[in-house]
Amino acid sequence: MRDFTYETPAVRIVFGTGCAERALAEEIGRLGARRLLIVTTPRTAPLAATLAKPLPIVATFDGVRPHVPVDTVDRAVALATRAGADALLSVGGGSTTGTAKAIALRMSLPIVAVPTTYAGSEVTPVWGTTEGARKTTGRSPAVVPKTVLYDPALTMTLPAAMTAASAMNAMAHCVEAFYAPGANPITDLVATEGVRVIAGALPAAVADPAGVAGRSGLLYGAYLAGSAFAGAGSGLHHKICHVLGGAFDLPHAETHTVLLPHVAAFNESAVPALRTRVAPALGADDVAGGLNRLAARIGAPMSLAQIGLAEDDLDVAVRLVLEKDLSDNPRHVGEPEIRGILRDALYGGFPAATRGGSG
Repeated sequence: MRDFTYETPAVRIVFGTGCAERALAEEIGRLGARRLLIVTTPRTAPLAATLAKPLPIVATFDGVRPHVPVDTVDRAVALATRAGADALLSVGGGSTTGTAKAIALRMSLPIVAVPTTYAGSEVTPVWGTTEGARKTTGRSPAVVPKTVLYDPALTMTLPAAMTAASAMNAMAHCVEAFYAPGANPITDLVATEGVRVIAGALPAAVADPAGVAGRSGLLYGAYLAGSAFAGAGSGLHHKICHVLGGAFDLPHAETHTVLLPHVAAFNESAVPALRTRVAPALGADDVAGGLNRLAARIGAPMSLAQIGLAEDDLDVAVRLVLEKDLSDNPRHVGEPEIRGILRDALYGGFPAATRGGSG
């Protein structure tokens, strides 16, 4: 067995249909919070207000934007300061959780998170903000929510397209956990189960949005995905996605969905577990084929062109990705490899698994 170091955030998990309404007040009480700031979006603000009726709310910030722009965080921090907030209640998807994390990083406030999508970021120490065309990320235990309440009932109205993209984002956390710098036997185990659970639950949730089994499976898979990502860290796939999201304002989850088969195919020759563990968990012979068939089955986007990247953007995208430190990828990656991955993903071509050799 290879040597490894494994560190997991301490997060209290409350899971179950109806748990947000039933247990939220008790969980806030466990923190001793007396002045809560709600962090949410206009779409989820009514839900947040309903859940927060018995809580000591002092203000609501509903200006969350994708990719967590720094100026959005500035406004949220200013509101939290004026209101004298002593804790944060995050109700929403990955951008909402990300905004709460950015506030917590600056103000050392505890977070209680109620996710309404399948981002998985609610159990990771990773934060990220965007300024101009640049996304900056980091890791800090200060941004990990103290409690996460996973309530399948809150995800049943999530539209099919958002369900598909969000769950594929979670799938990306699982797949990348096999070749990220901190990959280890524990994250391999968690990520394998995450792939299996998400692949099984996602078609059911898209076909029957109100079905408890599919929605519960996806939330459980999101937790596993976030846990694997928290332990293994991020690699080539996330670095490319962060560049494309920050520079071209591409939708976060959809970008992960499109790129995942291409980066996985590129690394498969250097990471045997992608073939021996991930592919079987997908019910496939190869990881890229399994991911592509799953995406097609649920109607997810299959090309970067579909979600807003133009051919004229390719040169800039390649240059910006190459500014990242890519040395921790298990295969050598340079300009030809990045260009090949992005070109295939731009047009939705089948991933070129052997481009650039096996080194």
